[in-house]
Amino acid sequence: MPPATSSLAACPECEGDVKIDTETRQNEIVECPDCRCELEVVGLEPVVLAVAPEADEDWGE
Repeated sequence: MPPATSSLAACPECEGDVKIDTETRQNEIVECPDCRCELEVVGLEPVVLAVAPEADEDWGE
């Protein structure tokens, strides 16, 4: 089985390099290794990252 390849994308918060595996899908959440910001993959060719929206807590309501 061939090894998985990856590409790098810039974090929109800190401009750090974020490694994106070829298995990564659009709308998936990844984490920046530098600033620990949660990022959403909004495009794949080329890879585009955006700060992930905050999940609203419903607290069972």
